[in-house]
Amino acid sequence: MKISTGILLFLLISIFNSSCKKVKSVKPEVNKEMEMNKITDILMEQKDDWNANNIEAFMEAYWNSGELTFIGSRGMTKGWQQTLDNYKESYPDAAAMGKLNFEVIELDLIGSDDAIMIGRYTLIREKDTPTGLFTLRWKKINGEWKIISDQTCG
Repeated sequence: MKISTGILLFLLISIFNSSCKKVKSVKPEVNKEMEMNKITDILMEQKDDWNANNIEAFMEAYWNSGELTFIGSRGMTKGWQQTLDNYKESYPDAAAMGKLNFEVIELDLIGSDDAIMIGRYTLIREKDTPTGLFTLRWKKINGEWKIISDQTCG
């Protein structure tokens, strides 16, 4: 039995194509709105902790790692403990801490476990009202959203 070259080529291409089909990986659908609400809720908990003069509770939103990055008026700080120490030094008492307000300007979920937030902070104190912008990078670590990078300018 003689098979023409064209038919043989067609059969080979058909067999190759059917064996090379990609298998779709099944990932659970991410409910973007729900995840964004979780992140915003954590930010509002931070505000409440700050306004209760509880810097340690405020810091729970941050990734407790030496890799945490904070960029502010002092320059760049690496590490959760150093960030906490800087906060305590800069805000030693309730008067220095004042009352904090946040406004979320933009929040983008850029993956199932990664988000970027741009916002404005306002600190209301007896003698002044500093305000400025911040960019937070959030990462879902062990099922919890944590701030892994904070860039705050004011």
